Amino acid sequence: MNTIVKGALLTVAGVAALVMVLIAGLLGSADADMTDDQGGVQGVPPEYEPWILKAVAECRHPELTAALVAAQIQQESGFNAGAGSHAGAQGPAQFVPGTWATWGQDADANGRTDPHDIGDAVIAQGRLMCSLLGSAKESRYRDDPRRLALAGYNAGWGAVQRFGGVPPVSFSGGETYHYVRIIMASMKRFEAAGPASTLAVHGSGRGPDALRRAAHFIGTPYSYGGGTPNGPGTGFCDGTNGYANGRCSAESTVGFDCSSLVQYGYWPDVQLPRTAAAQYNATSDRPVTRGNLKPGDLVFWADRSGFIYHVALYAGEGRVLHAPRTGRDVQVQPLDTAMPTTDYHGATRA
Repeated sequence: MNTIVKGALLTVAGVAALVMVLIAGLLGSADADMTDDQGGVQGVPPEYEPWILKAVAECRHPELTAALVAAQIQQESGFNAGAGSHAGAQGPAQFVPGTWATWGQDADANGRTDPHDIGDAVIAQGRLMCSLLGSAKESRYRDDPRRLALAGYNAGWGAVQRFGGVPPVSFSGGETYHYVRIIMASMKRFEAAGPASTLAVHGSGRGPDALRRAAHFIGTPYSYGGGTPNGPGTGFCDGTNGYANGRCSAESTVGFDCSSLVQYGYWPDVQLPRTAAAQYNATSDRPVTRGNLKPGDLVFWADRSGFIYHVALYAGEGRVLHAPRTGRDVQVQPLDTAMPTTDYHGATRA
């Protein structure tokens, strides 16, 4: 990114050669069509997927889709976390130090802010792109806001202002011009037609908004103890839970468990506590019968002792959205088969 910095160090001939190779491999006949599916993504390394979805979920602009973020990472680094350039750009999103100082944060909570950390880099990329989309929409330039934002990411927003849109092919050897076209053309390959695009959430208000927010993470792995109001995270094992094939998988799995997914969906509008049992206690004064369930209502299951062990969000049409257990992903299932029918405890409204 930041062509102004990199352009001073790259020769026009070198850039032109690189562009021709990339065009031959990636450029189709036309730019990708606009899509309103912000959740689906395919063809990305599994360690990138939850962070891409989180970056999209945090942006208020629907133009920032998972496919757009993925196509941009592909163009920047080919999903290589160790990528670097002689111009000083680093990591999968290719941040130069000055830009990283503004947008970088310890998104994966590992104690360091590192452009080579996948979580840190992708969240920073999403935040910068979200800001640029806002600038693009406010500018009223006659072009797709996604194209304008990509140009700003690559060359700096000042270059977009200078030309009143995407810089022409004559600017910096055509790097920015082709950067934008290649990403727009390659988005389709990353658009998933799977379950993340099948949950249509209608209406507004606390419940539908929480369901819509949580649904961005359909397909994200279950991680016992993982996830916070800020998004997916690694979990832990407690001697019983969090294990797969005899090994503690939660410690290395970025995802949600059932209650952290619900907590994330409602945060910060409703700051629910962390566990399923605590969430029931916090909302039990607002019970809902099965016949009156609405999207976003909290649905609970309990064992024979009455201990509430699982929570889900009602997704409409007799279905729930939930993080089932270790080895499974966040998904939509029929309420009657999501957990044992005899364990159904009841539902509440946040």
